[in-house]
Amino acid sequence: MFLKNFLIIINVVAAVYFSPNGGCTDAIVNEINNAKAEILVQAYSFTSKPIAEALVKAKKSGIKIEIILDKSNLSAKYSSADFTAHMGLPTYIDSDHTIAHNKIIIIDGETLITGSFNFSKAAEEHNAENLLILKSKELAQTYIKNWNNHKLHSEQYKGR
Repeated sequence: MFLKNFLIIINVVAAVYFSPNGGCTDAIVNEINNAKAEILVQAYSFTSKPIAEALVKAKKSGIKIEIILDKSNLSAKYSSADFTAHMGLPTYIDSDHTIAHNKIIIIDGETLITGSFNFSKAAEEHNAENLLILKSKELAQTYIKNWNNHKLHSEQYKGR
């Protein structure tokens, strides 16, 4: 059915950010810092040191963190995948697609961060990107189902 994932969502609180230099990274780090229980990440490009460090800090404070990245992170000159994997955050590689181009963070089953914004310094400082932070349990649950489907065919990354 064409409208398989069609949702009617009422009372969504949203914040919108743009780059370059529009505060996208700071907004993401702020949401990570406010997490209470769980953070799920799915990313194409992941080179942002502030976001990676915020995720490690969250893990150290007892937050469950899991990360799924595109296979390009295996051959990239630099990827935060090495940092996160070595810091004990379960990091997976999704090689099942030509490009695993998702850019999402789901926090505590109710906050969804998405948009064109790659989790990278270039996206913050040079690219024209957008970022949405949506507060909606219904929308977050739909993304969690999709995240779990991708985790099923992803392989754990041990680092280089």
